[in-house]
Amino acid sequence: MYKKLLSTIATAFLLHSSVFAADANIDDSVDHVALATLMIYDANYKKAQEELSLVNREASNYDAANYFTVVGVLNSKLGKTEEAISAYTKAIEATKTKLFVAPKTYTKEKYLFSIAGSEETKEKAPLFDPEAKRKEKIEQLYMYLTQEYYKLKDYKNTVESLEKAGEQGESRAGLYTLRAECYYKLKEHEKTFAALNKGIEKFPEDATLLKQKFYYFADLKLYQAAIDSARVYMSKVGVSAQEYIALAQMLIGANQIDSAIVLLEESRLKFPKEPSIGILLGHMYLKKEMKHASAHLFDESSYYDKKYLKDAVEMNRRAGNNQHALYLNTQNIDKIEKLKQKIAIYLNAGEFRKIIGLQKALERYKMLDDENLRYALAYAYYMSDDFANAEAQLKYITDSELFGKATVIRKNIEKCTNNSLECL
Repeated sequence: MYKKLLSTIATAFLLHSSVFAADANIDDSVDHVALATLMIYDANYKKAQEELSLVNREASNYDAANYFTVVGVLNSKLGKTEEAISAYTKAIEATKTKLFVAPKTYTKEKYLFSIAGSEETKEKAPLFDPEAKRKEKIEQLYMYLTQEYYKLKDYKNTVESLEKAGEQGESRAGLYTLRAECYYKLKEHEKTFAALNKGIEKFPEDATLLKQKFYYFADLKLYQAAIDSARVYMSKVGVSAQEYIALAQMLIGANQIDSAIVLLEESRLKFPKEPSIGILLGHMYLKKEMKHASAHLFDESSYYDKKYLKDAVEMNRRAGNNQHALYLNTQNIDKIEKLKQKIAIYLNAGEFRKIIGLQKALERYKMLDDENLRYALAYAYYMSDDFANAEAQLKYITDSELFGKATVIRKNIEKCTNNSLECL
């Protein structure tokens, strides 16, 4: 009785997990296939193998479709993909000729209010269609094959199995993304987009298909088509600044700077307070040597996020907006960084005596350990015709590149000392 109970449980599990169950009419003999299924469910694969080895394939009640399905599942769990494919293929062939019988109906007692008697009725069994059941089982097996072929990166057979899975192979949007991925790997791009379009038509609310379409267009360098797909995708999921930035970065990576600028200008109108858009757009204008436009965008972005203040100062310095760069520099709370940028601005403006005026501050913060700053101070003294102090700073220079520059200054100082006309 215990074995029969186990067999019944196993049968229920097989039906639930879409794995073939034994026929409804079972006898009292040990159902090794059902027991193997239970072992697989418990991840006891060795025991499952032992149970399957005990199956009498010559017995009158041997169910080849059921047996090979469970063998396929076990091999799949064990990572034996090719063996799983072989078993599922055999299960499909066996299912084509399998005799499907209607499940047994059970009598149910119905007790009436009458004390004297009771009434027994039979529940009406649902109409059983053996061919529909056969079709369902075969489609499920092709779904199993789809998974196994994909593991082997056998994209051709993956798609073929998916097509043979019929309705089950078209039941989810993700199955269309799988089709498209396989076709794309096979370089069958027309079929790739046909699969995506069919999926989009069947599952219009699923945005994943649109996103995948965008990535394929981008990868194929069809940038305008990629942008159009991205717009449709964003209209589905809701427009966000990050979506625009990601799309712009894709275009930048493909060196499509003009297209990226157009897209970023559009996104800036939608998200005027998003600093990262302004920063990215500023970098694009800088690539096109539009320094003033770039400086303005960095300035604007720093207003919304102070972490961009340093960049805004630098961009204004590069653009020659020295007074504005100094104004922005006053807002920097990092004293060392503030001093570095101030020296760069003064160098840019040719205000060398102001750099000299910062020497004590540089010494106080031990910033002259940075030889670039020491060289800047030496250069400021040199340009102010204070050669003695210029020499005093240059003697500390050891960096090879800066040492070469220092040597040039020393030669010029020597010329000026010997003949003042050399300094005109």
